[in-house]
Parts: sequence; structure tokens; C-alpha cells
Amino acid sequence: MAVSGSKEFDIKADPATVMAAIVAVDRLGEWSSAHKSVTIESTYPDGRPHRVRMVVSVVGISDEQVVDYAWDGENHMSWTLVESGQQNKQDGSYTLTPIDGGTRVKFELTIDPKIPLPGFIVKKAQKTAIDTASKGLTKFSESF
Repeated sequence: MAVSGSKEFDIKADPATVMAAIVAVDRLGEWSSAHKSVTIESTYPDGRPHRVRMVVSVVGISDEQVVDYAWDGENHMSWTLVESGQQNKQDGSYTLTPIDGGTRVKFELTIDPKIPLPGFIVKKAQKTAIDTASKGLTKFSESF
């Protein structure tokens, strides 16, 4: 059962700083407790991450994932799941919009687990990811 969710939140940092924090994929573990390890396997010519392998643990479920990142200018990034032991699909994105005093961030996430799980567990995992994206990225960006 695939679930999708999104959240908009404001960060007191300009979009360039927020994007720099997002680009620092190798530092995900500093603001996301779910990310146990992150290895950048390939980059684009500009140095931004392309293929990334990570070990994550959410609501007691551990997974090794490979995701491909895509960058659209300075205000949008997305990722797509390439390999996973626990998920059929995962798509996510960040869209940044300048606002007075900072940046409005729209975070979107769709996950589809491979094994049947109770809906409340899938929803809890998704909520955890969305909360981490908003609170963790905000704190990391504002101190970046």
C-alpha cells in the first residue's frame, strides 16, 4: 500500500543556504536520526550527488537503499528509489521558494513497502520522515 504526504515549512535561511544543506547528502546523519550511513556512489559534473547508498532505520525497520537524486536548478531536488530490501517505491522532493526572512520548503514523499504492513505502521514511518525533514532540515539549515 503506497502512501503519500507533504508538508510546507519555513526556514530562517536563504534558499541558497537551504539548498547547500540539502546538497550535503553525506551529512544527512547529522540531522536525520533515521540515516545510519550514507555513501555517495556517483556525482554529477557539478559535484552534486547522483547515486547514493544509505542504511536507514525507521520505526524499527532497517533498510539498505540506493536512490538517484535529480537537481532542477537551485530551487528543486528530487530522488527516486533504485534498490531497496524493504520498499517497492520511494519518491521524494524538496521545492524551495524565497520568502521574507527565509525560505518556504515543500517536502513531498511517497513510499510503498514490499511487505504487507499494517497501515498505521506505514503512516507512522511516513510521518516520522516528514517530521524529520521539517524539523531536522530546519535546524541544520539555520546553523549551516
